[in-house]
Amino acid sequence: MDQRRLILFLVFAFSIVMLWEGWVKHNQPAPAPTAASAGAASPAADASVPTPSATLAAPQAGVPGEQAAAAVASAARVAVETDLLRAEVSAQGGDIVRLELKQHKQKEDHSKPFLLFDDGSAHVYTAQTGLIGEGLPTHKTLFALPGGELKLKDGEDAVVLRLEAPEQNGIRVAKVMTFKRGSYLVDVAYDIRNASGKAIEPHAYFQLTRDGQPAETPEGFGGVQTFIGPAFYTDGAKFQKVKFSEIGEGKAKFAKTAPDGWVALVQHYFVSAWLPAQGVQREFFARALGSDMYSAGVILPVAQIADDASGKVETRLYAGPQEQDKLHDIAPGLDLVVDYGWLTVIAAPLFWVLAWLHKLTGNWGWAIILVTVLLKLVFFPLSAASYKSMAKMRVLGPRLQRMKELHGNDKVKMQQEMMNLYRTEKINPLGGCLPILVQIPVFIALYWVLLGSVEMRQAPWLGWITDLSAKDPYFILPIIMGVSMLIQMKLNPTPPDPIQAKVMMAMPIVFTFMFLWFPSGLVLYWVVNNILSIAQQWQITRMIESGNAGGKAA
Repeated sequence: MDQRRLILFLVFAFSIVMLWEGWVKHNQPAPAPTAASAGAASPAADASVPTPSATLAAPQAGVPGEQAAAAVASAARVAVETDLLRAEVSAQGGDIVRLELKQHKQKEDHSKPFLLFDDGSAHVYTAQTGLIGEGLPTHKTLFALPGGELKLKDGEDAVVLRLEAPEQNGIRVAKVMTFKRGSYLVDVAYDIRNASGKAIEPHAYFQLTRDGQPAETPEGFGGVQTFIGPAFYTDGAKFQKVKFSEIGEGKAKFAKTAPDGWVALVQHYFVSAWLPAQGVQREFFARALGSDMYSAGVILPVAQIADDASGKVETRLYAGPQEQDKLHDIAPGLDLVVDYGWLTVIAAPLFWVLAWLHKLTGNWGWAIILVTVLLKLVFFPLSAASYKSMAKMRVLGPRLQRMKELHGNDKVKMQQEMMNLYRTEKINPLGGCLPILVQIPVFIALYWVLLGSVEMRQAPWLGWITDLSAKDPYFILPIIMGVSMLIQMKLNPTPPDPIQAKVMMAMPIVFTFMFLWFPSGLVLYWVVNNILSIAQQWQITRMIESGNAGGKAA
């Protein structure tokens, strides 16, 4: 029985070590950006214009030479500000080259807003669009910008930015971007006026261009490596993630055409996505641009525009946090960008319960404490039976020690006598291990919830805990956790094998060390769980021992 219990303890310890190892890898300093990606946004400017395949039957005209002359770094910009974001739009292509999320702060400096789209200050990340067809503007075309900054005023629901492209071959194009109050969605449209003397049938492309660098510089130890890269969704193929390395090697697999779906670029806590309307045939693409730069996007057809007529193509851009209660309502499957790994089946409902408790308490820390209590109640019968077995084992300690003295040299005889004793006393040899086995998947699932939920990012609990997704700055909770684990070990029956006993006593020290850098929300869960377990185990042990003492007296 003691050997089996030791094995289960080691399985749990191995799970912790694996998480800790991944934690270390995630928080190693990011490799220095290459010269191409460390500059402004010139790599993005060099991106070639995508061309649709024969599936969409589009002309594949090249880009006019003068349109590629200007670099993004030197192009003029206009700023657009709403209650949630501040965007900088470049004259070159009308690209969104910088986007600040005002409700979310940077990890290193909480006085500054989080930067999603970046023009090269830390990495390169832009939202680009253009038209495909002779004489039509691309993301390299210089647009005319309005003068001054556009800011959402009190009483207004939206602010509109209109950019005019140079007229070519009698075709006039305006790019119109609508930023809305209380929303991370941006409506992007092209108004096309055709006076070329012939009908045109253009296509529009909407792409996200990014380097492969992490969005934030981790502090100390952070968390398991989360996914960074493109993701595609269609009703037929469902959610498909593509690694940057797969794009570079030409091994990326995803749905290429569909009448529905979207394309996104996913990073820790945040996402940007092009969300075309349902029912329009589209083509998805992903390609490497060299120098650690990648693009992923979608191509949409534009209905034929006759001479002396107008046409329009439009879609939506989401650029913001992965707020799970809102993503599903924005587009089908968009909530899948919140990736909990292989334990999603446990983590997703666990987050739902946490979110519901957060609405009641207004604090994620208290929500974690309450969900720990609920989990303890759910598994109360199982843990009670386990603690009864452990308490009986504790009572039988002197008899087991006597067996060891009598049959210490005969392992087979010793094992037979122990099994007979367990059978007589109705003790489950694995009973003491069941609470640990139950906690392992819940523990890992909660870890992924804390790691992947933007709602937990920089969420305070009380006092010194100002970010439940980060480590305890003063290591108070890990130390309390270690002490509580030591108390639990003292309540357990002492293994007859001295080596096993030493291993068990070393567990609290090893776990405390590893928990020093785990998210404080996860350590809080473990502390509360240990305290509840100690109370339950102490009460059951006291009842068993007092009952045994009464039986002997009688």
